[in-house]
Amino acid sequence: MDDLKLNVSLLRRRVPNLTTAARSVGLRSATVSNLCTGKIPIGRAEVKTLVALADLAECKVDELLIRSNNAEMLETGIKVIDFFAPIAIGSTVGFVARPGMGQLVVLAEIFHRMKDTNYTRIFLKPENAGVGIQDVEMECDIICKSMKEVHDHLWSLGREKYVLFAADRSTVLSGEIFTLQDELQSAGLMPVTIFLVDPRGESVDEDEPYGPLDTLWQFDAELVARKMYPAINPNYSASTLLEASHLESEHFAVQQKARKMMRRYRELRHLVDAFGLDHFSQSDILAFERGKRLEAYLTQAFYIAEPVTKLPGTTVSLNETIADVQCILDGSTDGMDAGHLLYIGTLEG
Repeated sequence: MDDLKLNVSLLRRRVPNLTTAARSVGLRSATVSNLCTGKIPIGRAEVKTLVALADLAECKVDELLIRSNNAEMLETGIKVIDFFAPIAIGSTVGFVARPGMGQLVVLAEIFHRMKDTNYTRIFLKPENAGVGIQDVEMECDIICKSMKEVHDHLWSLGREKYVLFAADRSTVLSGEIFTLQDELQSAGLMPVTIFLVDPRGESVDEDEPYGPLDTLWQFDAELVARKMYPAINPNYSASTLLEASHLESEHFAVQQKARKMMRRYRELRHLVDAFGLDHFSQSDILAFERGKRLEAYLTQAFYIAEPVTKLPGTTVSLNETIADVQCILDGSTDGMDAGHLLYIGTLEG
């Protein structure tokens, strides 16, 4: 059953308020979300859970299960994204952040990095444009004012180009984004990768702010406070490409070790701030110091921010990131000060 996944499109279409509906029949929203994103493989799902979801969608269990395609990664050159929560081409990415955490900067940077490629960058401009929207507009090929305009442009592009399409959360609340996804699924166009942002920051306080997603990036107020950007929390961000079947084995193995270390580092950080390192075992001290170096290494200078930061933007390939993270994990950088790893590209410079 490794190649099976939920027919999320069918669920979205037939059960618009999936989280609420799932709770009403005794299902945990986290379980349903993890099944939809692939964090929980279908093979590990309880039969009664699948039956309950099929009942909600008024279909047979067989209709609820489809074979997954081999997802292809959209490499951005942004270390924390490509390593911890990568983008699958043709998938849907959701940003969970409060205003001022840099979500629109990340979106604009990704669009900037896809300039002069076989991607057309389309942005559905929100009615109430806020701070940072202009950065995104400057990196777009097409700016639309309505979903109809988006639809017309997508169909005019046809099978010629890949598309990166960004919209705000209002399209989720209105249901327009789900309609578009259903239409795209049956249209046979080139893949459209969708980015959903929330300029108002309302998504932070909801369990399922966008419904089922392929990739979710959780922005972190603590990282923002310490000016460590991009402020994407590696422990709470997730992607369907995190499945071992979708990642190269080396990437997956190193990633799991890094995630475990970052969780331990986060547990220790506040305690170390309060009591110092003398109260901890040697193994805890080692985990703290290596986690601190890894956190610093994951910061990155952006091209679009160069006028403000005065730091040249950097692109780091996934293979370079994997190798560097492995060096940090195995202690090859133990003699380095974490501060020297802030906003570098690769360890070799």
